[in-house]
Amino acid sequence: MTGAGTDDTKRSYDRVADEYARRIYDELRHKPLDRELLDRFASDRRGQGPVCDLGCGPGQVARYLHDRGVDASGLDLSPGMIAIARRLNPGLAFHVGDLRALPFGSGTLAGLTAFYSIIHVPRGEVVDALREMARVLRPGGRLLLAFHLGSEVRRVEELWGEAVALDFVFFEAGEMRGALAAAGFEVEEVVEREPYPGVEVQTRRAYVLARARVHLRSLA
Repeated sequence: MTGAGTDDTKRSYDRVADEYARRIYDELRHKPLDRELLDRFASDRRGQGPVCDLGCGPGQVARYLHDRGVDASGLDLSPGMIAIARRLNPGLAFHVGDLRALPFGSGTLAGLTAFYSIIHVPRGEVVDALREMARVLRPGGRLLLAFHLGSEVRRVEELWGEAVALDFVFFEAGEMRGALAAAGFEVEEVVEREPYPGVEVQTRRAYVLARARVHLRSLA
């Protein structure tokens, strides 16, 4: 997602930010598996250090984690989304940024969540994006990643009455396992589910929990 692709994604989400927040901010109420996985992630990361939700949109995942005792913040490419996240979640930190160039020092985070943000990274750039996530995690830090299952790239040029230019990249579970391994992660769990009727876009979903590897130099 270089150059024009990044700019298109940013502008597109800026255009739909208000409507996105209206439709999506309370979505976790209707997604029991998402809540279960986030509850487990929160229990594991609580008290371990800072966690960031990448592609945070209006901040619903960061808020959910914060409410369960996690030191959570959010990052999004869209300034419009970040403005809404700050308004809806006073007291939480939100940053404008690109998940492929994270504004965090190496080994400074205890965890990352990324719900449907990797889907805007072109397939050929995914390993590099995951390596950047591994860079900012402490050895043993956790990543909880969600994405649409498949092999297609779906182009969307209209969303909720607004003109957009968004590419949604679908990934097979095995493909993502391989990308995570190449990026320095150990995959601990993969969960797949069918879409919730009437709640979301009707695509199959996958969730991967992975751990940043402990490198030998970390043990010196």
